[in-house]
Amino acid sequence: MLNFLIQEGTEETTQAVDPETTEKTLSVLELVMNGGLGAQIIIGVLFILLFVAVYIYFERLFAIKAASKVNSNFMNQIRDHVASGNIQGAKVLCAQQDSPVSRLTEKGISRIGSPLEDINTAIENAGRLEVYKLEKNVSILATIAGAAPMIGFLGTVIGMVLAFHQLATSSGQAEMGALAEGIYTAMTTTVAGLIVGIIAYMGYNHLVVRTDKVVHQMEATAVDFLDLLNEPA
Repeated sequence: MLNFLIQEGTEETTQAVDPETTEKTLSVLELVMNGGLGAQIIIGVLFILLFVAVYIYFERLFAIKAASKVNSNFMNQIRDHVASGNIQGAKVLCAQQDSPVSRLTEKGISRIGSPLEDINTAIENAGRLEVYKLEKNVSILATIAGAAPMIGFLGTVIGMVLAFHQLATSSGQAEMGALAEGIYTAMTTTVAGLIVGIIAYMGYNHLVVRTDKVVHQMEATAVDFLDLLNEPA
């Protein structure tokens, strides 16, 4: 009899606990699809921004990586050609390298015979053009990094407004489960915006660092070339 009572009590306890311990799961796709048309549009916009950010990052990364490749013996070869008076050979060598450093050097070589100040000005102008090429579309990453979180937050605010509008129009009798579901569905837009913003921000900073390295490389090459022209014959 005691065992029967214990077993019966255990079954009642299990039946009482099971509904409470049952966890409701919801996938990310369901959150997006249940968020309404506004949330779907904002998530779509954020997805497009993510695609653009990733594309620009890898396109610029490969371009900057290619621009940073310079033969370690390049300036020594240029020095030999200039010292021997083989200006045309130096220009051919620069054309074969096809990098920002070689293009700056070629610009300086083409001005040999002019005052050093004019040569320095020509190299600086060519350097600005090369930096502009390296930074092409990188500013878009910075824009996405700042705009994506705000777009996501806009989606959350819209979702919250709609949720409280539903509560107001139902005279406070709205089902709390549906209200809560609408709120955390709206919050997914902020999460998506933050993810896109973080990815774009990290990509932007990485490209800036890589670009600065190439710029410093160009500056060092320009100094070496001017020193070469200042060497006594």
